[in-house]
Amino acid sequence: GRIRVTLYGMHAVCAAIRNPERQIRAIYAVEPDDPALVSALNDALDEGLDRPRPTRVEKDTLHKSVPREAVHQGIGCDATPLEDIYLSDVLLKIEAKGRGVIVMLDQVTDPHNIGAILRSAAAFGADAVVVQSRNAPEINALIAKTACGGAEIVPMVTETNLARAIETMQKSGFFALALDERGRGTLADAPDYDKTLLVMGAEGPGLRALIREKCDILVRLPTESAFSSLNVSNAAAISLYGIAIKSKKK
Repeated sequence: GRIRVTLYGMHAVCAAIRNPERQIRAIYAVEPDDPALVSALNDALDEGLDRPRPTRVEKDTLHKSVPREAVHQGIGCDATPLEDIYLSDVLLKIEAKGRGVIVMLDQVTDPHNIGAILRSAAAFGADAVVVQSRNAPEINALIAKTACGGAEIVPMVTETNLARAIETMQKSGFFALALDERGRGTLADAPDYDKTLLVMGAEGPGLRALIREKCDILVRLPTESAFSSLNVSNAAAISLYGIAIKSKKK
């Protein structure tokens, strides 16, 4: 019969198993004694998290339970969704520690890109990724799989009105950097801010004018002009690295 799989892929499933915010109803594995899975279950046990024993399934059973092109790596699980996190929660957390980085995506809707950006955000210690609720794919299995566990670490916040969200963050002391090819200076020239909002648009349409005008500064990446446009997830990784380096120098 069919099984219910809400997350698939080794990194995504193991990260969910280790995440105390998740309840896991079932774990399905082609090889239940895979070392990565065993290690995740042991970590969860050490943390006192209640996790079901993996059920051995045939590859075919998993194939039928995930989207057609999905690469499940022989593992899937049925996990409760993460609770919604609101911008106000993120701002309070940043207020408490004094520094923070938030990424905002305008019109970026491809789940592969969103997943890759969540992965970079987790790697470089960003606090949240903000997307517009109207076009945001809810954190689906493909985003989580592409994020390689990043979706468990960095919350994806959905906002109805991005322009208003920028204003809210500015009132909370954030400096909004818009990544745009028309930027005069490069990201490297921009000062270091305690609270940075990095605003990025999709390739092609870029940032909507309304969003760009709300930002404090337009910056570009120092790429060769003949080849200026990078995929948004690559641009995000480079920008987050640049921001992280600045704060380390302080």
